[in-house]
Amino acid sequence: MLNVLFSARDGLWGVYEEPLRKAFASRNLSINLQPDFSDPELVHYIVYGPTGPLQDFTPYSNAKAVLNLWAGVERLVKNPTLTIPLTRMVDTGLREGMVEYVTAHVLRHHLDTDRQVLNQNGVWDVVIPPLARDRTVAVLGLGALGEACARQLATLNFNVLGWSRRQKKLDGVSCFCGEDGLREVLSKSDIVVLLLPLTDGTANILNADTLALLPEGAAIVNPGRGALIDDDALLAALGSGQVGAATLDVFRQEPLPAEHPYWHNPKVTVTPHIASETRPETASEIIADNIHRNENGEPMRFLVDRSAGY
Repeated sequence: MLNVLFSARDGLWGVYEEPLRKAFASRNLSINLQPDFSDPELVHYIVYGPTGPLQDFTPYSNAKAVLNLWAGVERLVKNPTLTIPLTRMVDTGLREGMVEYVTAHVLRHHLDTDRQVLNQNGVWDVVIPPLARDRTVAVLGLGALGEACARQLATLNFNVLGWSRRQKKLDGVSCFCGEDGLREVLSKSDIVVLLLPLTDGTANILNADTLALLPEGAAIVNPGRGALIDDDALLAALGSGQVGAATLDVFRQEPLPAEHPYWHNPKVTVTPHIASETRPETASEIIADNIHRNENGEPMRFLVDRSAGY
């Protein structure tokens, strides 16, 4: 019998309990799944939501791994009490949701849909947008989510440029890496999608200097991490017209305070961190599979590289 602790914010236990039990049973795992154990030393695995109460992993001396429910692990990689293997969530439902969000908002900016939606004023204003093949879209971050979004945008005939820390190769996507590669990508991109992990190297990657590289009037779509953008620099670029529009789903402080300038800027669309969410059914399958793998001496999938930060 394996003891598995479910530690996440209030309300998630009721959402995940049944899908997890079902996934464990499908792999013939004998699991005692609980939201609390009186003795932390009894716990073998921790299913973890970063916004939950558990921050000190020291008492869980017999735990074999922490299985994160989120794709992002920036809240965990620098926790000095977490010394056992950590996996991130790469979930088909999360990936599909992100592809749908990114595709929708890239198309919205590409077609300038807001012009028709918001200007129902009786004026017959004919503006013909370019075709997708004449529009360049950058995807910064080519992990599981970024790769899926880049591939989908390429199928729509956009000229897709991808940027990542290490050089990658994707069919239909021109891939770049490094500082010079970033500058080249930004200088060519009409729409920029941010799907990078948050690390010391990616914080404020869009700042006054890098925003100035964009073609005038470029659009930003950020469903990745709020701290990838220097907020003051983006607001200044929106004010000058250097950036024409921004769709932002993630922020340094969430919920975004009502007085924040993003809410009141007509060039900014705020969405409340809904770009994609971990789906309990598919996420539970990933968690059960990783425990099954570890118990059978196989490598777990989606292990976090602490030195890289993701």
